[in-house]
Amino acid sequence: MHVQSKRPAVSDLKVAIFADGADISGMLEMYPNPLIKGFTTNPTLMCKAGIADYAAFAAEVVQAIPDRPISFEVLADDLPEMERQALAISRWGKNVNVKIPVTTTLGESTAAIVHRLSRQGVNLNVTALTTLAQVKTVAEAAGGGAPCYISVFAGRVADTGVDPLPVMSDAVRVLAKHGTNLELIWASPRELLNIFQADAIGCQVITVTNDILKKLSLVGRDLDEYSLDTVKMFRTDAIASGFTVP
Repeated sequence: MHVQSKRPAVSDLKVAIFADGADISGMLEMYPNPLIKGFTTNPTLMCKAGIADYAAFAAEVVQAIPDRPISFEVLADDLPEMERQALAISRWGKNVNVKIPVTTTLGESTAAIVHRLSRQGVNLNVTALTTLAQVKTVAEAAGGGAPCYISVFAGRVADTGVDPLPVMSDAVRVLAKHGTNLELIWASPRELLNIFQADAIGCQVITVTNDILKKLSLVGRDLDEYSLDTVKMFRTDAIASGFTVP
């Protein structure tokens, strides 16, 4: 007898989905979707999108999306300039979170400026974490201060052959011990399943790119039908190719 696994329901999700990108048209496409609770960007995405003027881009985004959190990242690599830029970016909008990398490119921790900025009321998003030790350091620095997202790049952890679920589960518990102002972000997901994994462990937020978000329509689809559609796709492409087997 055929038994199909229980279908997850998107409507039951507790994890907040943040759209990850820097293409203004793509961001505006996702904005009306009630599932999208916020937005994140980074310099890499902005380069790919061909952004020429950072401040102008941010102003356009904040004006178009004034009611959901949006993260913009500092560009500096030395701590004093990071702090200066963070204060400047924080003034771009009430819904802005300032992204601070967990270290400089030399591996110097940014925990000290995270602590100072948090105590000054700057909403933060500390980014590029991959280890539980980093989570503990940042949680200690930001706990009890202004609202702060802590972005652990679970997808990059998985890229190294390590299961990110134990790390993310432990991170949820660490943040809970250090203050209600801290929320964990499951960053760089590789597949739609990660949304449900993040939800299951109590992760508060997951950042998702548009290409993965567009797969939401597949959730709950009958797997036998999906299999048949795959067979039909192969057949259609085989005919279109004109290939023969001698």
